Amino acid sequence: MKRCLISLFAPIALVACGAPDYQAPAPVEANAASIGEEVLANRLAEAIRIPTVSRKDVPDHNAEAFATFRAWMETTYPRTFATLEATEMGHGSVWLTLPGRDTALAPAVFLAHQDVVPVEPGTEDGWTYPAFDGTIADGYVWGRGAIDMKGHLVTLLTAMETLLEEGYEPVRTLHLGLTHDEEVGGLGAQAMAAWLEARGERAWFVLDEGGSMVLDMPLTDAPAALVGVAEKGFLTVEVTARARGGHSSSPPDRTAVGLLGRAIVQIEEHPFEMSLEGGPVGEMLMALSGDMDGMQGLAASHPGIFGGLIVNAMKEDDAPRAMLGTTIAPTVITGGVVENVLPQEARALINLRLHPRTDADAAIDHLRSAVADLEGVTVEPWSAWSDAPPVAATQGPAWDLIAGAAASHAPEGTPVAPMLLVATTDSRAFAGVAENLYRYSPARIEMDDLSRIHGTDERMRTSNLPLMVSYFRTVLAGAGDTGAPN
Repeated sequence: MKRCLISLFAPIALVACGAPDYQAPAPVEANAASIGEEVLANRLAEAIRIPTVSRKDVPDHNAEAFATFRAWMETTYPRTFATLEATEMGHGSVWLTLPGRDTALAPAVFLAHQDVVPVEPGTEDGWTYPAFDGTIADGYVWGRGAIDMKGHLVTLLTAMETLLEEGYEPVRTLHLGLTHDEEVGGLGAQAMAAWLEARGERAWFVLDEGGSMVLDMPLTDAPAALVGVAEKGFLTVEVTARARGGHSSSPPDRTAVGLLGRAIVQIEEHPFEMSLEGGPVGEMLMALSGDMDGMQGLAASHPGIFGGLIVNAMKEDDAPRAMLGTTIAPTVITGGVVENVLPQEARALINLRLHPRTDADAAIDHLRSAVADLEGVTVEPWSAWSDAPPVAATQGPAWDLIAGAAASHAPEGTPVAPMLLVATTDSRAFAGVAENLYRYSPARIEMDDLSRIHGTDERMRTSNLPLMVSYFRTVLAGAGDTGAPN
């Protein structure tokens, strides 16, 4: 991203796209605990050793491991599980409630998922330490789920446990949602959101995974605390091409496979709008502009003026481009099965990550228009989809607490910036029952370690763990103690 911004200024054009009004949050005083790094590292290692791998469309997959993990949580955090009211949400998901003294206040929700992705077969030997051994070495806890997201879960539960040990009784009701299937569908989170809806409750905010404290942010080559205020929706469509079958020795002018190829090309050549509108990218640039050099910083601090040039520069690289609009990714193709027989149908799956500007219906219409001239081609939803949830506020008490705590737990002078998460989280299930959805884990992480998530050699620096406990204590206590808003 920093690389492509260098070319923004020839020529300079004025492009009005609505400059966002972003104010950096004031740091919130940290609420630290005395629990040590070694104890926390051992807890995370123990959690990793329980292989809570989930599987799509099989809710009871690995039920024994999830039962073992539940027992481990109850043993490790006895006061939390004895004090908070537990509501079973099925298949291992559990909703924990700490009632507040003022039931008129909207509750706050903290999410963490228990499940992890499997290790890709054939890559096991590439791990420095076995993926489910929970090895503590070289200043890290190694293993599947260390970052995504047992480190988050362990430190969140530790924060609650230590607050309760100190006699904490909140004014506002607090919920902890520990889900079993975030990696494969999010039924647990959906059940939790339905629980709130059935009671006519609307959460003040939801805090989930997503953003983090990145030490070497590519945009600035400096630390940045990135708080997710938005995430993309998810839609997969099936593109089907139909044509005459028969013997391959006398093919028609257009075969099903050839027609499918044309359809994919036309869809890719008919991209969605790319702009700074409808998302937090402009605010993110403003927040980070102080760490950018010269003209780059000037452009980033005035996205309303330089928006068009910024967009053109961001479109040059894959990751920045993904923040600007809905993406199109053909992922699966199926067709014939015999080399000398023409298939009558060929199919492709195309995965779209929906920008907050674009809902699923509009996206499907967009794709259909791209192939409207191709007779025999259809575009239909392939599975359930989710539109992007609303963008959360970057002003007000909830933002001040969550982002202010991020500021106080980051290196001095680190900017706190809102971001668009291009993946999806459990928080999206709460779009209809919460005022704001935020996504942040306070670990100080380098880009190299972020690239290990869902890959080989996932690991968490042990020095992060006390910091994460302090962050969650700060936000839990702040959320529970505040009397606003209703």
